[in-house]
Amino acid sequence: MKEKAQKGTLKKVLRYIKKYRLFVALSLVLAAVTVAGTLYIPILTGRAVDLIVSPGQVDFPGIFRLLLQAGIVIGIAAFAQWVMNLCNNHVTYRVVRDIRSEAFCKLQSLPLSYLDAHPTGEVVSRVIADVDQFADGLLMGFTQLFSGIITILGTLLFMLSVNVAITLVVVLITPVSLLVAAFIAKRTYTMFHQQSLVRGEQTGFIEEMIEGQRVVQAFGQEEKAQKRFDEINARLQGCSLRAIFFSSITNPSTRFVNSLVYTGVGVAGALSVIGGGLTVGMLSCFLSYANQYTKPFNEISGVVTELQNALACAGRVFALIEEKPQQPDPVNARTLVDPDGRVQAENVSFSYRRGQPLIENFSLQVKPGQRVALVGPTGCGKTTIINLLMRFYDVDSGAISVDGEDIRLLTRKSLRKNYGMVLQETWLKRGTIAENISYGKPGAAREEIVEAAKAAHAHSFIKRLPKGYDTIIGEGAENLSQGQKQLLCIARVMLSLPPMLILDEATSSIDTRTESRIQRAFQKMMQGRTSFIVAHRLSTIRDADVILVMRDGRVVEQGSHEELLQKGGFYAELYNSQFAKT
Repeated sequence: MKEKAQKGTLKKVLRYIKKYRLFVALSLVLAAVTVAGTLYIPILTGRAVDLIVSPGQVDFPGIFRLLLQAGIVIGIAAFAQWVMNLCNNHVTYRVVRDIRSEAFCKLQSLPLSYLDAHPTGEVVSRVIADVDQFADGLLMGFTQLFSGIITILGTLLFMLSVNVAITLVVVLITPVSLLVAAFIAKRTYTMFHQQSLVRGEQTGFIEEMIEGQRVVQAFGQEEKAQKRFDEINARLQGCSLRAIFFSSITNPSTRFVNSLVYTGVGVAGALSVIGGGLTVGMLSCFLSYANQYTKPFNEISGVVTELQNALACAGRVFALIEEKPQQPDPVNARTLVDPDGRVQAENVSFSYRRGQPLIENFSLQVKPGQRVALVGPTGCGKTTIINLLMRFYDVDSGAISVDGEDIRLLTRKSLRKNYGMVLQETWLKRGTIAENISYGKPGAAREEIVEAAKAAHAHSFIKRLPKGYDTIIGEGAENLSQGQKQLLCIARVMLSLPPMLILDEATSSIDTRTESRIQRAFQKMMQGRTSFIVAHRLSTIRDADVILVMRDGRVVEQGSHEELLQKGGFYAELYNSQFAKT
């Protein structure tokens, strides 16, 4: 089973390499030139040895001619090797670029269910660390495998041209080296694959701890986190040691076999010289060939081990690339243009896991321009409804429609473009303040950006930054407070002003004074726009046209703020629990 998976991964790698087959062919030709030059040097050396007969009987002119020839051959071989390395680098890093691009492209099309089920660090490890490991193995394969195989074949041909009997001695001992390398290679693939898995787990845990370091320290969980890290680290150490142990014995084992080859050639060659079948110069040439013949086996055994690691890492990357993408839009999907904001949900049911229903028989009628608030205890399904409205997830049964059109028959891009979202979890990209505000409306004029920031009450703090709207914020925007980040997210929606809005705890990280100003800005922004507001602080949704009270995935009450208070039901209980006098 593992061998089948390994072969499948290798085929996929070759499919990527196929695009650059001209460079691969050129690399092979240059490898042949390099090897031919390298193998021709021992012949020249042997001839030079034969020109040294005894003291006073040395053919210096002949030796100088041979040295000149050797210099030319070495120069040609070195140039060929340099160009070959350029070709190998070209192929390797373009293949890596293609794989990484395809992996990132797949991330854009994966359903959110995949990203929700896999730790961020583990996914990052596949795209970054695993691809880097694969690149190292692939480059070593190109650099050493081609020249190694050609060296072996070329050396055999040269040795056969000199002495067939001694060549047979070399050929008979060679299979031992191949068997040793094959034995070790089978075991190292599994170990390197396990190493790659644990390394991904470790990356995910480290990222999780860095992001939540304040919480970890606040709850005094440093020791527990350290123990968890040590446990993962110990497993990684174990996997790595086993993989490295087997890979490290490859070279000594093949060197031992190669020493047997060299010894066999030395003994057989010496007997041949004594018998007059070989000159001393040819014996030195043969010993040099024996050394060059065995050297690639050492290199190839190392390459094979490294390729096991590369294939194991590539297998994890291909598993990501081959993940089932989100269901594509229908061929005849309609583009949603300027909707009036009429939203309807009919008998919608949904579950994140089969057998564990979350939303059941949910129905909703929203008129254009209505402000609909979703309230209820944590886990009742409020954010899930938002995910379904945006088609981050598709319903299991029932239907959601916009302007009377089932959203599954609309393109996702056009649907989402007509929604403006402000979430509790803020997200800002690396770039300037202005670039982040104009994220939903690229090319917006600076005046528009400033007006949006003023409407979101972000202008004052932006002006206090070192470069104002041109201030660069880093990844995660650590140089801004949580409230400031949320104000920028609000400004982003203020700028694009789509016909429908989703505010999911949009003011949760903002102080009360600023919140009252933002609420007034929201009121202005929501005029004439269908709006969905998710809130735990019920004071923020008093002015909503319709309040849907959710419990266990169902709408248990519906009406305006005053109507629901008069009913004295679950909403009144929630409201009074927040504002009851103590």
